[in-house]
Amino acid sequence: MNDRADELLAAVREARETATPLYILGGDSKRHLLGRECTAQVLDVSAHRGIVDYQPAELVLTALAGTPICELVDALAARGQELPFDPPQFDGRATLGGTLACNLSGPGRPWSGSVRDMVLGVQLINGRGELLNFGGQVMKNVAGYDIARLQAGALGTLGLISRISLKVLPRPEHSLTLVQELDASRALTVMNRLGGQAKPLSAACWFGGRLYLRLSGAAAAVKHTATSWGGEQLGEGAGPWAALREMQLPFFQGDAPLWRLSQRSTAPLPGGEDNC
Repeated sequence: MNDRADELLAAVREARETATPLYILGGDSKRHLLGRECTAQVLDVSAHRGIVDYQPAELVLTALAGTPICELVDALAARGQELPFDPPQFDGRATLGGTLACNLSGPGRPWSGSVRDMVLGVQLINGRGELLNFGGQVMKNVAGYDIARLQAGALGTLGLISRISLKVLPRPEHSLTLVQELDASRALTVMNRLGGQAKPLSAACWFGGRLYLRLSGAAAAVKHTATSWGGEQLGEGAGPWAALREMQLPFFQGDAPLWRLSQRSTAPLPGGEDNC
């Protein structure tokens, strides 16, 4: 562990005294998500990294904000556990602090929850150069304003995240992906119908005329559901999920701005299927 909190405190206090705006930088993997270029003075937090505490039996992990997501994934995998929000790793450059600040989660978010849902507590350096602690390191610790979860999607505007405590979960026993050839309208209907069933559905997406459904959980439940629902079966680790999580599918490419819209799952397709 390499705790640089004192150095970061000093940097924020100096910036306050000189009225200098700061751009908080970790792995520099999410600059393209801001929607505009930031020209403020860079405050590099990438050296502020490492796992502070990990209690597998309690399903709780605390790490410094500059810790790469890939390091957390490896540490959890060694104990049969995972980050349930399955965040992008961006070639190993994504950090825990940046993931929370940008509120990034993987394709399983509707079923397993977002990074915001897993945050138990944070240590934060505010604009006055004060080190503050919110929340805690146990499951039931929230009283008053939930400032820790307020950092999700704040892009560092509410302070510099120093460390984060998260809830983690056991890895599913088994996982596979079902594929069906469907048009967009039919796929939307099927996703809504299957999503309402008490089955081990852990992700769903449609593109290129194909509907992909991921099943994760107890092996018996996954295999039984796959047989019941039908479709081509892809083995564990197959399917578009890693590319979707890492924003590597074809529709992520190009120079045009890419907008993410949150709608009800039953909302009609915007502009028709030709725009999907």
